[in-house]
Amino acid sequence: MRTRPRTLRLRGLLRKESLQILRDPSSLAIAFVLPVFLLLLFGYGVSLDSKHVPIGLVIEQPSAEAASFVGAFRQSVYFVPRLYPSLQDGRAALRNHDVNGIVVLDGDFAQRLKGDRDAPIQVVVSGTDANSARLLEGYVQGVWSSWLQREAQARRIPLPVAVEPVIRIWFNPELASRNYLVPGLLVVNMTLVGALLTALVFAREWERGTLEALMVTPVTIEEILIGKLLPYFVLGMGGMVLSVIMALFLFEVPMRGSFWVLAVCSTLFLLAALGMGLLISIVTRNQFVAGMIAILATFLPAFLLSGFLFDIGSMPPLVQAITHIVAARYFVAILQSLFLAGDIWTLILPNAAALALMAAFFLGLSRRLLRKRLE
Repeated sequence: MRTRPRTLRLRGLLRKESLQILRDPSSLAIAFVLPVFLLLLFGYGVSLDSKHVPIGLVIEQPSAEAASFVGAFRQSVYFVPRLYPSLQDGRAALRNHDVNGIVVLDGDFAQRLKGDRDAPIQVVVSGTDANSARLLEGYVQGVWSSWLQREAQARRIPLPVAVEPVIRIWFNPELASRNYLVPGLLVVNMTLVGALLTALVFAREWERGTLEALMVTPVTIEEILIGKLLPYFVLGMGGMVLSVIMALFLFEVPMRGSFWVLAVCSTLFLLAALGMGLLISIVTRNQFVAGMIAILATFLPAFLLSGFLFDIGSMPPLVQAITHIVAARYFVAILQSLFLAGDIWTLILPNAAALALMAAFFLGLSRRLLRKRLE
């Protein structure tokens, strides 16, 4: 049985582009080495949790109650307490960045605590980093509340509390930032392959003058597009599988959703990223310019505007509106649901539909512009 000419041409284009990828170490490094590096960096080196924070404790008058309070800070994984004899010494340490905050117990702390009077503590926190300051304030309040409860139980006296909260944490009960960061890195990794590498495909052919030679052959525009994009699609899905394996078995991130749903949604996002990269490559015709535009238009938004690192709800309204044209935003929402919550269809389906719409738009526009430029 003879092979159809269309199949032969497509097979030849796929083989040519695959060999181009295999012979280019930078493409393989971006597809496999860089994702592994980012996963190791964010999984082990980057954390949104503050632990072992140096904090100064100023005890103006030593007592059994003050010693018990200091012990509560020493037992906490969040603090490394350092004792100072006076408030001036504590403030000096705070100014010199030796500690991130100071907690002051007045000289009459023990007496006020024993005599049915309020025994307030003073907390001074460095506000140079607003997020760390808020975390530190919450941690101090947590240690203070736990210590008060233990003191009340030891003395067998009721602790007057108007409202007693019962906190239950869903989806990430360990409050481990790794479970939040590692799935989001799949977006960054697939953006690298889908947009950055693809942005160089046609630009490289334009610079080398090989695209004109290709167009005098009987190949069609559709065959060229498939031959160019399919190897990078396989490369991107391979990087996705590698990232998921590392997330599950190396970082022990839970996977509560379906892997097949993840595969389908990853396909939609990768097609959208390929379409964006292809459009950039067709319009620019220059590898350097295409690479810069791909970083600014796809890679940086995947980091900053997708909800991967920063909560979209806390952004200004104008920036929130801009995030709706960032494909990574929809994929991050899907990944967070699949890894931490499960198959939440009311969340997955609208975001998957947005990815499918963006993929169709960018691929369709790329096809139209390529045809116009090659006529």
